[in-house]
Amino acid sequence: MTETPTPALRQIVLENGRTDSHYWRDIWSYRELFFVLAWRDIAVRYKQSALGAAWAVVRPVMAMIVFTFIFGRIANLPSVGDAPYPIMVYAGMLPWFLMSTILGDASQSLVGSANMISKIYYPRLITPAASSIVSLVDFLISFCVLLILMLIFWYPPSWHIVFLPIFVVYAVAMAFGPALYLASLNVRYRDFRFIVPFVVQLGLYVSPVGFSSDVVPDQWRLLYSLNPAVSVIDGFRWCILGGEAVIYWPGFMLGLGVTAGLMFLGLRAFRRTERSFADYI
Repeated sequence: MTETPTPALRQIVLENGRTDSHYWRDIWSYRELFFVLAWRDIAVRYKQSALGAAWAVVRPVMAMIVFTFIFGRIANLPSVGDAPYPIMVYAGMLPWFLMSTILGDASQSLVGSANMISKIYYPRLITPAASSIVSLVDFLISFCVLLILMLIFWYPPSWHIVFLPIFVVYAVAMAFGPALYLASLNVRYRDFRFIVPFVVQLGLYVSPVGFSSDVVPDQWRLLYSLNPAVSVIDGFRWCILGGEAVIYWPGFMLGLGVTAGLMFLGLRAFRRTERSFADYI
């Protein structure tokens, strides 16, 4: 009687410098952990809250009402073409809440996973990346509300909407770079958790969320585009509102450059401080 051969056991050899040379390969190897953490964050967001998924609807709708009243009624600022002012505002709210949620969740994700980080090894980049998935779920829910609003105002979306996934990726990249930098700082300096809400609140008013960027004088338009959220919001409005919304291409290219720079600096800071996370956390 022949014996069944015992399958070979998989061995992981820890050697000096292996973490750096195999880092991106390790991220792919730990992809199941990424999905588990992402699902955990989604479950916590929607199951352990009073409003649940309704929170993704209440926030942008209430903000749309307030901004429409302040900028559209009191300040009497123009909309984009013949688009209803609430639709124009909501088209700017979509990317803003996507970016601000990623910035807030990802920057706090390492501290929230302190027990796991201090006990086991895995590429720490997985933690903020997984926390960002919740923001995309919120975005999908809010986007469905936009379609309902467009039906109410009888304002059909433009064919440009087929390009919307490109600008969603752009919005995620724009927020993820600064989030990585803040996450690495927040591990060592816990008072940075108070800075993030202030930055988000300030950015809401310096970005063209409640108004069209066309109201900015031409001589200040390029300087204003140093805020990469401007090109993201303009891109979303171009996709949703159609030809009435025009992309300011010099500012758009400048915004892409700033986003790429922020992503590079965020990844660099995160990788340089990653080894010390378990010590400080």
